[in-house]
This record gives sequence, C-alpha cells and structure tokens, in this order.
Amino acid sequence: MIDVELLRAHPERLRASQRARQADESAVDRALEADTARREALTAFETLRAEQKAFGRRVAKAAKDEKAALVSQVRELAERVKQAEAAARDADETFQAALRGIPNLVLAGVPEGGEDDYEVLREVGERTTFDFEPQDHVALGERLHLFDLERGAKVSGTRFYYLTGWGARLQLALLTMALDQAVANGFTPMITPTLVNPEIMRGTGFLDSHADEIYYLPADDQYLVGTSEVALAGYHAGEIIDLSKGPQRFAGWSTCYRREAGASGRDTRGILRVHQFDKLEMYVYTTPEDAAAEHQRLLAWEEEMLAKIEVPYRVINTAAGDLGSSAAQKFDTEAWIPTQGCYRELTSTSNTTTFQARRLGIRYRPEPGGPTTPVATLNGTLATTRWLVAILENHQQADGSVVVPDALRPYLGGLEAITPED
Repeated sequence: MIDVELLRAHPERLRASQRARQADESAVDRALEADTARREALTAFETLRAEQKAFGRRVAKAAKDEKAALVSQVRELAERVKQAEAAARDADETFQAALRGIPNLVLAGVPEGGEDDYEVLREVGERTTFDFEPQDHVALGERLHLFDLERGAKVSGTRFYYLTGWGARLQLALLTMALDQAVANGFTPMITPTLVNPEIMRGTGFLDSHADEIYYLPADDQYLVGTSEVALAGYHAGEIIDLSKGPQRFAGWSTCYRREAGASGRDTRGILRVHQFDKLEMYVYTTPEDAAAEHQRLLAWEEEMLAKIEVPYRVINTAAGDLGSSAAQKFDTEAWIPTQGCYRELTSTSNTTTFQARRLGIRYRPEPGGPTTPVATLNGTLATTRWLVAILENHQQADGSVVVPDALRPYLGGLEAITPED
C-alpha cells in the first residue's frame, strides 16, 4: 500500500508511476477524491459525537422535570451519530479500496513500458554452442530418466511431472547448495507453510494483478502460495520488529503452486512452466534507507548461484508494466537455453519498499523509544526446479550424458556426469 502522505503531497509522482506502468492514472484521482470524502465524513461524525457528549452533559445537569422533555432529542441525536459513524466507516472502506488499487511507486531508473521494454544490464558468459545437434531438456530428461511427464499428466493433469532418480537428487542438491549459501550469508533457514489466509495473500499484493495465477480453496478460505515470499512476508505481520542489528534475512524452502492461467501455449513443453515446483526464496526486512543497497546484495547472491551452475546468463532491469503491483523495481536473471536460442528467466529479485509492510502492519523503531514506521521488504530467488532446464541443456554431451557442475558434485556424492546407463 502506498503512503497516504505521498498521495496527498505528491500525486503527480504517482500519476507518473502509473504512466510508466501503462496503468490507469485516474486511480490516483479516485483515491484523492475518496480521501477527501473520508475526511469530510469523519469530521461530520466527530462533530456530531462532540455535540452528543455536550448534550449529554446538559441532560445530566438538567432538572428532573426538564429531562423528560430532552429524551426525544437525545434519541434523535444518537441516531444521527450512528448514521454518521456508518457513513464514516463506509467512506474509509471506499478509500482503502481506492488506495489498494494503486500499485507501488516505481523507482527512478526503472524502464517505462511493458513486458518487452526491459533494459539489459549485462550478459555474463559465452552463449553455449555445440559441434553436435543438441537435445532439449525434455529429450535429455526422458533419456536419462530424470523426470516422467507422461505419468505426471496421468495422475495430476498437464504441467505436472515426477522428478525421478538423479532428477530428484539433482533438485535436492541444487536447493541444498542454495540453502548453504544463504546460511553462510546470514539468512535464517525456514520451511514455510504453503497454505495462507486471505489477509496474508492480500497483504503481499498477489491478489491484485496476479490473482488469476493463484489456487484458492473455497471450503477453507485459504490460498496455495506461488512462492514462500507470501508466508515469509506474513511471518511478522502486525508486529514491531528489531532492526537495530541490521536486516532480518530469511531463506524459505517450499513447494509452490501456480495456475499459470494467463500462459496458455507458452513454454508448456517439459518443466519450464509448470503448476508445481520447489523453490528457495530469500526474504529480507530492512530499513527503507538500506533497501536499494540490499537489493543489489540479493542480486549479487543470485549471480553467485548462477556462477556455480556454470551457465551463461544475463541480468535485466524489468520494465514498470511488468513489475506486479508490489514491486518498485525488479531485476531478472535469465539463463541461455541453447535449443530455444534465447534467454529464459531463472530468478528475480524485487524491492517492494514499504508497500507490503504497510498492508501487513510491519513496523520498526528508528530510534529507541521513538515512534514506529513501516519497514522495507525485499525478495529474491536462489534456486528453483526450472534451473534443471538450464543445467541439462548447457552441460549436455554428444553421447547424451550431462556433466554435473563442479559446485554441485559434493551434493551428489561426487558424481561427475549423469549418463544414460545411470
């Protein structure tokens, strides 16, 4: 949720942010109008309530024979106060809804436009080439018995799968390596809930532009998470936390679920875009002043992981219209996929500034004993099932085997390559 004071004092900044996102500028004006109506309704209620209290004192001092004559006025005034209170409450709900309709303020340096308007910040590593006809990850995975797509579809439907044999072990090795790196950098490991209550899902912003991607269980009024970011954001909901010793960093390991409702026909082959996957997610609570620097640290940790799996990649500064409602800036890291001849996203890291914290009521005290203020939150992915695609395609050999990156070998008992005979 955006800062109300920002809305009142600098609405033009929010309008510019909406333009950059290719979103509706009038949402800002509707919020301003709702704010004015809310304050007017609140003033009317408070004025009537003060009048009611004053009248009550007059009744208390009135002579016994006068009180009976004042009863009807007391009742009439009480009814007016009740109506004014309801009007103020309705006006506040209208304002809160209007405020929730405005995405986070885009930071300076974020490109304007939509999905294709990103800025490439750097490319790292030479794009992989072969002196033989490379196989895609589906052919490799099936030949090496790393996953079973057919039986996944039989049991659960399209875009589900089984990881089998070395495929299952490769994912566990990858996530464990990511967790070890996170712990070494001061993150607290967490295995998080994958079902959350509506107020937590709503507080993170995922019920805004991404609502159609989320699985909802109406009988329980709960949601399946698409990232442990949701549960990690809710961990400190409604709390005042201590940041006196620096950022609080968590690494959440969870299974994630996404309906991919808007992705029909896109990347449906194999395990690139699926309904269920595992992921290790970094989540940070820090001060607003430190958020930009922490964002760069998260990106550096993601690039450290990509270096460990030895694949070419690039880093992009995502355009405003592709940020999602909570993010003020997002960097994606995309691995080169040889058989597709393009880069595909493996990780992203977002600076959500104070947007999620305002919705979830997460605060800290900048000074001991002083007033509280919202924290800043950030998130970033260290590893996920999709990484197997990049590893398989970039490390394949002419004989159909796949070389295991050096950094992963200790997590696989020293295995140097997965071969068709394994």
